[in-house]
Amino acid sequence: MKSDRKYALVTGGSRGIGRAVCLELASKGYNIIINYVSNMEAASQTAALVEEKGVGCELLQFDVSDENQVEKALGQWNEKHPDDYIEVLVNNAGVRADALMIFMEDEQWNRVLHTTLNGFFYVTRRLLKPMVTKRYGRIVNIASLSGLKGLPGQANYSAAKAALIGATKAVAQEVARRGVTVNAVAPGFIATDMTKDLDEAALKATIPMNRFGRPEEIASVVGFLASEAASYVTGEVISINGGLYS
Repeated sequence: MKSDRKYALVTGGSRGIGRAVCLELASKGYNIIINYVSNMEAASQTAALVEEKGVGCELLQFDVSDENQVEKALGQWNEKHPDDYIEVLVNNAGVRADALMIFMEDEQWNRVLHTTLNGFFYVTRRLLKPMVTKRYGRIVNIASLSGLKGLPGQANYSAAKAALIGATKAVAQEVARRGVTVNAVAPGFIATDMTKDLDEAALKATIPMNRFGRPEEIASVVGFLASEAASYVTGEVISINGGLYS
C-alpha cells in the first residue's frame, strides 16, 4: 500500500547524476529529500529546481558513511512525518580517490569503500523496514562500469561498486515477496564534476557512441526502475555506457 504523499530520498543528490535523478523523480510527482554532506549551496540550487516541478523538497545533511549521522537524520525525518514513509531510495552517494594499488593509501581505500558500501548499508537498512511493512518500495543503487569490468587506478572504486552490485542482487531476493524491488544502474563515463579531471577526448574514442553520457540519461533509467511500471524488474544491473562494455 502506497502513501498519498510520495517521498523519494536521493543520497548525494546535490549535483551531477544525483541532481538529475532528483529532477526526474520530481517530474513523476515525488516529494524529494536531497541528502548532501557539505555543499549546501549546490543542494539549495537543486531544491529550487525541484520545487519548480510543483513538488515539495527537503534538504537532509548527513554523511552516509557515518551510522550515527544516518540514524539521527532519518530518525528526525520520521518524527516530522509520522504518517509517511520514504518509498523510493536512490543510493547515489560516492567518491573517487584514484591511485594505482601500489601507491594507494589506507585513507583512499577506506573512504571510497565506506561511502559507497557502508553508506548503502546504513541508509538502506534504515529505510527497508517501512517499505516491507507497507509492501511497496523501490531501491535503485548507482553502481558503475568500474564495478563490472574493473578499471586500472580504481581498485578501491571497482571493489566498492562490485560489492554494491552483489548486495543489490542479494537484497532483491530477500524482499521481492513484499513488493520491494532492488536494482542497480551502472553508468559508464558521464559528464559530471566527478569526471571533469579525466581526458575526455582520449576516453570518448574508446566509446562506440564517441561521447560521454549525460546525467539525464542515467536519471531516465532510474526513473523507470523507481516506477510502478518496473514492478517485475528486480535484482538487475542496467549498463548505461554508450556501448563501451556489456
